[in-house]
Amino acid sequence: MPSHRYTSVFDRVPVPLTDREWPSRQLISAPLWVPVDLRDGNQALAEPMDPARKRRFFELLVTMGYKEIEVGYPSASQTDYDFVRLLAASDLAPEDVTIVVFTAARRDLIERTIESVRGIRNPVVIHVYTATAPTWRDVVLGRSREDLKDLILVAGQDVLELTDDLPGVRFQFSPEVFNLTEPDYVLDVCDAMTALWDATPERPVILNLPATVEVATPNVYADQIEYMHRNLARRDGVILSVHPHNDRGTGVACAELAVLAGAQRVEGCVFGNGERTGNVDIATLALNLHAQGIDPMIDFSDIDEIRRTVEHCNGIEVHPRHPYVGDLVHTAFSGTHQDAIRKGLAEHHARAEALGTDAREQRWLVPYLPIDPADIGRDYDAVIRVNSQSGKGGIAYLLEREFGVELPRRLQIEFARTVQAHADSVGDELTATDLWSLFERTYLDAAPSDMPALAHYRLDGSEMLVTLRSGSDTRTHRVTDSGPVEGLVSVLAEAGFSVEVLSLHQTSIGGGSTADALTLLEYRDVHGTAWAAGRATSVLDSTFDAVMRAAWRNGRTTLIEEECPRLDSNQRPAL
Repeated sequence: MPSHRYTSVFDRVPVPLTDREWPSRQLISAPLWVPVDLRDGNQALAEPMDPARKRRFFELLVTMGYKEIEVGYPSASQTDYDFVRLLAASDLAPEDVTIVVFTAARRDLIERTIESVRGIRNPVVIHVYTATAPTWRDVVLGRSREDLKDLILVAGQDVLELTDDLPGVRFQFSPEVFNLTEPDYVLDVCDAMTALWDATPERPVILNLPATVEVATPNVYADQIEYMHRNLARRDGVILSVHPHNDRGTGVACAELAVLAGAQRVEGCVFGNGERTGNVDIATLALNLHAQGIDPMIDFSDIDEIRRTVEHCNGIEVHPRHPYVGDLVHTAFSGTHQDAIRKGLAEHHARAEALGTDAREQRWLVPYLPIDPADIGRDYDAVIRVNSQSGKGGIAYLLEREFGVELPRRLQIEFARTVQAHADSVGDELTATDLWSLFERTYLDAAPSDMPALAHYRLDGSEMLVTLRSGSDTRTHRVTDSGPVEGLVSVLAEAGFSVEVLSLHQTSIGGGSTADALTLLEYRDVHGTAWAAGRATSVLDSTFDAVMRAAWRNGRTTLIEEECPRLDSNQRPAL
């Protein structure tokens, strides 16, 4: 490895702090969280969000409780500009949410940015940035320290002038690549900006100090933040903000130490999407506080719904080992871990019963689990059953190896319950053929007589004709301006078979040109989420087959629940 080509951070930028105080401090409250998914995270996507996905993401952030949201880079993208105008023309943003817009320090870009926020009734922050580090000054901008400071101050004056008639506007400045900028220079520039903008406690200026490219251990960033915290002029009129990236994989640590060092505000992305290796993960940061008994001030009680939305909007799947949200983060493959967790859960419930308290309110002391999975909407019992089986039989591995069928992890969880019950009844290990036969009986059995049938369908541009047969009744429905799945769902709902489709996964059975398509469909029923499957020679036909089965199974589940409301999930009759 040619490591000699690289230079230690200590040889690139002075780190003047020696009497640091942050190591002796403790985190006691949540900082102000600022999700930048709609701007910084959106810029990092190969396929940027369209207006519908951007709106859905914004609504998620509001629902979770974020009070300051960076919504876009309106001078760089017509989509971003239009989205900011949508906020001005609608009541999409609650009045207590601050809208942040981002711009480079150039007058024409500042003008378009400010034009985009005219009419917004919410508090607004105009966020101006310029790279200040020596390499960026020399290689990218071609400006001296003095020239660049003049450029920044001119931009600051432009912001003042152009917002003179806008009430409720505050200002933010980011010296990009702060962590590689000389401390005396960045302090001088920041103080000049707070003086220009007249920072006061009543109208504070945000100074955002990005670790744009991680180049050092987190303690170095903490030293740099504490230096600014202790030496900034007008400190009581400044909200000190940090924006760590994750090039070294230590973005979370940088943010946590920066808050110890005096930062009051953290910019990042939910689950950490961002350029290169990502922005700091503000979901992990918030739930780290939760695990220490500190209210993160953000609602993660349905983390799977949050993940589904983020995955849909970003087009990027969350890794199964991602902290807190990954499908496998509460899974113990080791038998000793499983034994400790099961004993811990039993002790937890026994202690709650002995004290006469709700187990959800009881102090959490279960081995290997830093938080109760129920806090974020997870059921741990289902997960551990799956892994006790997959450790023995390798359910998903055998199905993929022998039949080419790839099961989504959440379907593995559901199917493993069936496998476990069957394995217990036969008292023997199951082969791949046994598993596939069981899967077919569970999800691809012959259509029962009371299941609706798709007699015929035709797609013609934006119009779809669907002929549905239910019992002796056959009707044709016309659907317009809807996708095939959404159209079929609406037709089924009219016929009394409603279903809420959560996700679709396409795989195949076998390989080659003769392989059948297999659609695996996740839907919501009265007990939570469940799965159905469809098989056909084409992907669309298999998808329709899965939708039909899901609608029927959902109707049967609802009927059984109405007839047997007291039965738990292990007692309900199999469908």
